[in-house]
Amino acid sequence: MTMTFTNALSLRTAVTGLACAALMLAAPVQAADQDEQRALYSIGYLFAEQLGELELDEQEAEALLEGFRARLTGEAPDHDPRQDMELINRFITDRQGQAAARMRDREQAFIQEFVESGGTLTESGLAYTIIKEGSGDKPAATDTVEVHYEGRLTTGEVFDSSHERGQPATFPLNRVIDGWTEGLQLIAPGGKIRLVIPSELAYGDQGSPPSIPGGATLIFDIELLDVH
Repeated sequence: MTMTFTNALSLRTAVTGLACAALMLAAPVQAADQDEQRALYSIGYLFAEQLGELELDEQEAEALLEGFRARLTGEAPDHDPRQDMELINRFITDRQGQAAARMRDREQAFIQEFVESGGTLTESGLAYTIIKEGSGDKPAATDTVEVHYEGRLTTGEVFDSSHERGQPATFPLNRVIDGWTEGLQLIAPGGKIRLVIPSELAYGDQGSPPSIPGGATLIFDIELLDVH
């Protein structure tokens, strides 16, 4: 069983979805009732949420809206936007990289503070504190483990929790993010550990939007229940 922390929409999917929404809404629309207005507002808001990590300034946001309005009103473009996918992908990749780099710089200070307050830093960059050692054999990377856990950002926002679902998670230890694979091998069944995982050992510059931004450091409190 592969552990999935979030079922997310990628930025490229969001951009494609925005284009599809423009196609669907392109026909003239009669005055919408209150529910329709609310639905339309929510469509726009949720698409914009997916584009948040692009960190568009006012002028860039206006350029985006200009294209959206043009398609909705049937205005003929001065070129075929469908031929711009390479340009679009490059723009998204560049913006994701810039945002992730800024995030990594901010998160490094958090990791440093965690280590200075008593945490341990491994050669890979993983930081951890063992809360309880547990007893018995520690798992190998090829083992399947059963755990309870909570995952959150450095802001304290919880993005995943087996406790909230009301049941532990079971998965092969070599099928999750690298920080988990390394960290869970430090405790035995019955043990508890806090992992502070830099983005390089988690979801990298891509992140796992919308819950986990690119470059994000992740904090996990994990209880190892059993090893299979």
